[in-house]
Parts: sequence; structure tokens; C-alpha cells
Amino acid sequence: MSDALTDLEANVRADLAMITHPGAAWLEPKAGPDGKPALDVLVIGAGQSGIAIGFGLLRSRVSNILLLDKAEEGKEGPWLTYARMPTLRSPKDYTGPDLDIPSLTYQSWHEARFGKESWQTLDLIPRGHWAEYLLWLRRTIELPVRNGCELLEIAPAADGLLAAHVKGANGVETFYARKIVLATGQEGMGAWMIPESLQHLPAGSIATVADSIDFESLRGKRVAVIGAGASAFDNAATALEAGAAEVHLLCRRAQIQVIQPYRWLTFRGFLRHLSDLDDAWRWRFMRKILEMREGFPQPTYDRCARHANFTLHEGAPIEAVRQTGKGIELQTQRSAIAADFVICGTGIDMNFAGRGELSRFAANIATWADRYQPPESERNQRLGRFPYLADDYAFTERVPGETPWISDIHLFAIASTMSFGPSGSSINAMTTAVPKLVHGLTRSLFRADIERHWASLSAYDVPQALVTRPTQKMEESR
Repeated sequence: MSDALTDLEANVRADLAMITHPGAAWLEPKAGPDGKPALDVLVIGAGQSGIAIGFGLLRSRVSNILLLDKAEEGKEGPWLTYARMPTLRSPKDYTGPDLDIPSLTYQSWHEARFGKESWQTLDLIPRGHWAEYLLWLRRTIELPVRNGCELLEIAPAADGLLAAHVKGANGVETFYARKIVLATGQEGMGAWMIPESLQHLPAGSIATVADSIDFESLRGKRVAVIGAGASAFDNAATALEAGAAEVHLLCRRAQIQVIQPYRWLTFRGFLRHLSDLDDAWRWRFMRKILEMREGFPQPTYDRCARHANFTLHEGAPIEAVRQTGKGIELQTQRSAIAADFVICGTGIDMNFAGRGELSRFAANIATWADRYQPPESERNQRLGRFPYLADDYAFTERVPGETPWISDIHLFAIASTMSFGPSGSSINAMTTAVPKLVHGLTRSLFRADIERHWASLSAYDVPQALVTRPTQKMEESR
């Protein structure tokens, strides 16, 4: 470790020591059915969101927590797996999991690691450096994390607790917790979509942008990418760079989307207060943003366009797909496109029942379609399938009373978007969204223990001062 990084970590410890007030522990662990103390909060996911949530809880003196992640250490999130862009797309000065502590920002880490001049000349953050920074952050703030742990199921347990059944290296283990937070990023409530017309294709000839793809095997092959978002372009570029003979990117819109609505919404008022609006305004804003879809920056497009064997097809929704003796034929409104391999960048659809960990209560998770019916001109079935969350990010019931315990399961993932904006899926929202989530968690934990707090106050008899009173002499009183 460099001297500069060692000095930075010392500064972090000093900064955190200065803001410990109030430092008093205020939660008493509840005993689980196994006789051991149950966790106050179990966080599923130790990527950038899980780290920020864990840090926020520690700062709120909720230390009886644990983060679980199914990936090996350092491979949490997409950064070293299916993210295929050279750099992050967010501006380098966006803060996030640091929660506004200057010494914990990416800039502080980068300057300590590579020097101040490197930061000044840096354009965008390399994704490998971002992954390295997140691991440094997690270790520096001493978050309790266990890797290689996959959540199988959440169920109710005795005394108002939740039971999380988790598969790890030593088999299945049960963790009991008062609260569970699903910081599960892109896939937490559904699955990556393959359009119905493509679902009959052999597994070896189709993939989603989140799959592990052997791009070297595409050398000399014809590749079709369905979708025109940033991830679709990333995969098209990776195929081109691996030596694909042709890459066709199919955009269903008449003109490709180049406006990035997530740049517009990056201001404190929207990020902090969208969730305070009524359903009509929340729906209106998020429908506008999500129907526009996420744009892509110039370097993402240029990475593909520099290749002569790249073709962008606009106004090209797929009408039919068939296998031929020479591969796959994709029929669009304008032409037939021949391919050997298809990559789908068509996003994620909500599918609660398809998630094993949610299977016990998936049918009773309320959706936006259950709670709000927009005007005819504003309807969107896909967005209506998003979960309708309470003001503390908790699941709400479709049928009240059937699964009341799901109010102790909180969702901080891309599926939170309709209720809270881009809070569970982007760096720029963390410094407003994570405190809102942590506030909701601590509010609920405090209320649940209100009788104990009242009893503690009633019994409180610690004097703060010793008062001495002079004894009056009998003569003076006469």
C-alpha cells in the first residue's frame, strides 16, 4: 500500500471519529429461534448499493448487521463481469457510496492511488478502478461481509423475525433478522428479457447482455444485437473488437435515442423528493423517463461506429425470426438480417414469481398496477408491473393481512425506480436515497422497541450533577 493511501485511511478514521455523535448504542438484539442473537438488518448484496447502505446503518449506530453476496470478493456487481464499457458513464465528480464524507470519495482514493495530476487529467472513471475503489471502501469502513452466499428464500419466523435461507460453501444456513434489505441491483425482482420471437432459438446462439459471453468465439461470425441502449452498444463494440465479421444493431425506434434523461434528473430536489409526490406525479415523471430509455454518450457510439463492419438499423423492430441452413434470419420492417449469434439488450422485466427467494410471497407483492390507474394516454403495462413500495422502500401487500411480514423486507434495486426514481440503480442518487432508506429502517426499529425505550426512560436515574446545600444554623433562623 502506498504512503498516500495509508495517509488517506488515517484521515478517514479521523473524519469518522469526529462525527460519531451521538455514539450511544440504542438497539438490543432479539433472540432468534436458534437461541442466538438475530441480526438487526441483513443486507443482500455487497455491491455499491449494499456498501452504501451498510455504511449508512453503521453511522446510525446500527452495527448488528451483515452483508451477503453470492459473488466472490471483488466481483460484486457488474463491474468485472458483464459490464463491457471501458469507463463509467457518470461524470467523475458524482459522489455516491461515500455518503458525502470527502475522504471516502472516489476522488480522494484516486488521488491517493494515482496522484492529483492523474485526477485532473482523468475524463471518466475506468470501471476496473471503480471496482477496486469499492473494495477499498468496504474494507476501510470495516463492513461485515460474507461472500459466496446466495439467498434461496425469505420466510417469516417467530417473534416478528425474518428467516433468510442462504446457500454457502458449507451448505444451507439460516440467518434470522429483524429487517432484510434487498440491494440486488439490476436483477433483484425479475430477469433479463429475451423477446418472445427469439425464445425458440438454441441456447448456443442467443444471450442477454448480462450473460457470460465468449466473445472470442464470435470471431468471423455475424452478430445481431437487439436494442439500442448503452449496454447494447457495449456488447456490439465488444463483438467488433473481438473480430466479428459483421455486427448489426437493431433499434425499434424510428430514430435512435441520444438524450440521457438521467442527466436531467440529477438534482437534489428530484432525487430527494420525487417519492414525496402523489402517485399521479410519480407515475408521470417516471413513465416519461423510462419510456425515453437510457441514452448513451458519444464515446459509446464512436466505439462501434469506427468499425466499417458495424451497421445501425433504425426503425427495425423484429417481425419474424427463423432458422435457416446458414444461421438465423431476423425479419424487420425494412430488411432481413442474417446472423450467427444474437445478443438481447432489451432490458429487464418484473417477474416476482421467477425469483426463488421471493417465491413464498411473490403473489402478494403489490404492484403499481394494483395501486394506481393512470389516464388512458399514460398507461404502460410494463411499468405497472414494478413493485409499489412504502415510503421506507418496504414491500406492500396486494391483499392486506395475508403476508404482513413483508413490510420488513425493503427493496433498494432497479425495481425501486417507479416508487423512488433511480435510487437503487445509479451512483448519482445514493447520497439522497440511502439516507432516506436508513431513516426508514431506524424509524421502524425504534417504533418496534417503543415499550422498551419507555421503560428505560422511566427507570433512568443517573444524576448529572451533585448539588450541596449549606445547613442553616439554628441561631440564624431565630
